[in-house]
Amino acid sequence: MAHTRSARKRVRTSLERGRRNRSMRSRFKTYVTRAEKNIQSGDFNLAEEAVRQAISILDRTARKGAIHPNSAARRKSSLMRKLVVSRSTGAEG
Repeated sequence: MAHTRSARKRVRTSLERGRRNRSMRSRFKTYVTRAEKNIQSGDFNLAEEAVRQAISILDRTARKGAIHPNSAARRKSSLMRKLVVSRSTGAEG
């Protein structure tokens, strides 16, 4: 256990930040999963909207520092690639 006041505060703040980051990461994973399911279903209007929402959440999560910006970019690129490939094949891809 931390002994000094500043060390105790650092423990408190790191726990608070950890909780906040965990909820943000969980949220973006939910949106990404939802977008991937919509892409696989073949409903491209719904999939496009879901991808747009997922990208927005990913950008926000990266901006807040919960994930690395390159991780967000990689995930956005992956989602867009899945959308384009599935659209070009006309079905799930």
